[in-house]
Amino acid sequence: MPETHETIIVGAGLSGLSVAHFLSSREPEREILILEQEERPGGAVKSFREQGYLAEWGPHGFLDNNPASRALLAETGLEKIAQKAPLGSFVRYVCHQGRLVQLPQQPQALLASPLLSPLGKLRLLGDLFVRPVAAEQSLAQWAAHRFGPQVLPLVDAAATGTFAGDYERLSMDAVMPGVRRLEKEAGSVLRGLFAKRKNKGEKAGILPAMTSFPQGMEQLVTTLAARAQVRYRTPVAAIRRQEGFWTIDTGAGSYRSKLLVLALPINGSLRLLAGHRPPLPSIPTATIATVALGFGREARVPFGFGYLAPEREQRFALGALFSTHMFPGRAPNDCVLLEALVGGRRHPERLELSDEELVGRICDDLGQLLHLPKPPSFARVLRSGNGIPQLEKGHLALLAWKERLEASEPGLFLCGFGWEGIGMNDMMKGASAVAEKILSGAGGREQAEVKPVYF
Repeated sequence: MPETHETIIVGAGLSGLSVAHFLSSREPEREILILEQEERPGGAVKSFREQGYLAEWGPHGFLDNNPASRALLAETGLEKIAQKAPLGSFVRYVCHQGRLVQLPQQPQALLASPLLSPLGKLRLLGDLFVRPVAAEQSLAQWAAHRFGPQVLPLVDAAATGTFAGDYERLSMDAVMPGVRRLEKEAGSVLRGLFAKRKNKGEKAGILPAMTSFPQGMEQLVTTLAARAQVRYRTPVAAIRRQEGFWTIDTGAGSYRSKLLVLALPINGSLRLLAGHRPPLPSIPTATIATVALGFGREARVPFGFGYLAPEREQRFALGALFSTHMFPGRAPNDCVLLEALVGGRRHPERLELSDEELVGRICDDLGQLLHLPKPPSFARVLRSGNGIPQLEKGHLALLAWKERLEASEPGLFLCGFGWEGIGMNDMMKGASAVAEKILSGAGGREQAEVKPVYF
């Protein structure tokens, strides 16, 4: 007989661990088993420590403006040790015509920025007079239509920083559905934002803060895993529903449960659900490598989070994080840590270079923008096997299929990396929504929120 549990979650990444946490916090007596194919929890969330340096294989933090993530940190006690880097106090840069230019985070600062010409700044107001396009659009198509072509390098930088993706392929409707809904309802993004603020009595508030932890981002998932029942080295080969239960087949035997949560990266779930005929067998992913570079006190790195490079700048690196500015404890005393990103949707061929070649090319690239001594005192290439899901055109059909599937298959819930976002806040918000559906017995899709864009 299969081993039976009340609730089974497949995947001990941030999504699966968060679902387990939100369920247990409301119903401590609920029996939950998590099946994980790897030997460790966390999936793409993994920290790197060596010689006093602390870097990240995957995400470097998340913003503290999401109710689900705030609740999770409060309930685990992690809020007491969380490290915060407020966006309002940190400068962000974009590579513009071969040099670093500060990004304006407030609309009024854009008027003084050299990133747009006077005509380009005036064209932003054209959003008030341009009708929405009903058809699904790429990020590039949408931005050019609403705000003019001069904003495209900034939109490209935002897509690079979030997805390591190609803004001519990413779907605006999938990446920012809340903004698309607002645009269609109000006829204009600016008009919709003004109305939204007026109706809710909102004021321009304090910008959120980037959040991490003393031991890196991995401290979040190890804390959650310590509170959960996780069975490691248990890859799931197939799932099927029979006699009112979900049966989960693994190499180590079979399990069954009334409730099954697939909390996997989207392509992992699509593989297990191939028999349900998804509109796409898989979605594209973008793989990046992080090149961690340590320098002595001679390095001159401007204060801020880091910079991003639009494709038209023809840089080797997608951008770099000024890690020692962001959070304490990232490097030995009097040393600087930079984490450069390379590869992505457009340039996967660069990941085929050797570690030595990557470090050399990155140092040459960064050395043209920053004052850095040669060679670095520390260098490591972190090659993650976790691709970043690309929410490209056609993704809406996949989301519609997911919604129909969950409605037609009792006890099945889907969340995870790439369904409706790729950020850590997206994962925790999605997990909270799944837990709420399970606890209330409700279904249906939550209305998309309007997400601010931060570089």
